[in-house]
Amino acid sequence: MTQHSEPDPGAPTLDQARRQIARYGLAAQADPQAVLVAARLMAAGARIGQAGEVHFGRFGLSTGRYRLLSDLEDHGGEKSPSQLAASLGVSRATVTGLVDGLERQGLVARRPSTEDGRGNVVILTARGAEKLRDLAPEHFARMQALVGGLSVEERATFLDLLARVVAGIDALTAD
Repeated sequence: MTQHSEPDPGAPTLDQARRQIARYGLAAQADPQAVLVAARLMAAGARIGQAGEVHFGRFGLSTGRYRLLSDLEDHGGEKSPSQLAASLGVSRATVTGLVDGLERQGLVARRPSTEDGRGNVVILTARGAEKLRDLAPEHFARMQALVGGLSVEERATFLDLLARVVAGIDALTAD
């Protein structure tokens, strides 16, 4: 049985979407429901992003720092900054900032690349691996609780729908 809870009180409504579309004379071109879904998804993404920062802050990390540590762990504990930027979907400058902070915490280290003598690689330190192990039980319990209101079937459907929405992200960023 599917349960529908009330949306966040501050979330956009279908009536708001209809009014905005009418205000701009776009009733013939814009589907209020599609606009509402996109607006709520963006609002939910922002709230989840903020909650993620609070969550990882408990462990002395940010979402970006956690993602970098996890990516290193998933790839044998070593990657170049450009590989990290590509896999995390961020700029090299962002990776540099994340690595700087993690290095100060002793969770990663830089060392010269054996493949490219001019470049460096980022390695996960023993302390970094320990940090990931220590936070794993609480982290994964909270991640599971985040989607705890969804059945297994609903989660599978959600993953499919989410992949299709992500495939449309270029609609927002294309020139």
